[in-house]
Amino acid sequence: MCLAIPGQIQAVVDPERKLARVSIAGVQRIINVGLLDSDSAAVLPGEWVLVHVGFAISRIDEVEAAATLAFLEQLGPEYEQELTELRASSSQ
Repeated sequence: MCLAIPGQIQAVVDPERKLARVSIAGVQRIINVGLLDSDSAAVLPGEWVLVHVGFAISRIDEVEAAATLAFLEQLGPEYEQELTELRASSSQ
């Protein structure tokens, strides 16, 4: 299973290549935010995004992020497996 998981933007690390560092369940990852280009504003530190296979696929607010994380935690083993794989592939 491959889930879209909320992550919080920590920093834009390469604006030209549209890369940002995001914290997903405590794991720091570099992701591509280029799919959000159609949005009117650049991605900023502190914002929440939904991350799927290394790409931010949409912006979400903090309330939606919390609700999504609560739902994912209810999935139990599937969510834990996703987190295990995320930690194993961690890049900083």
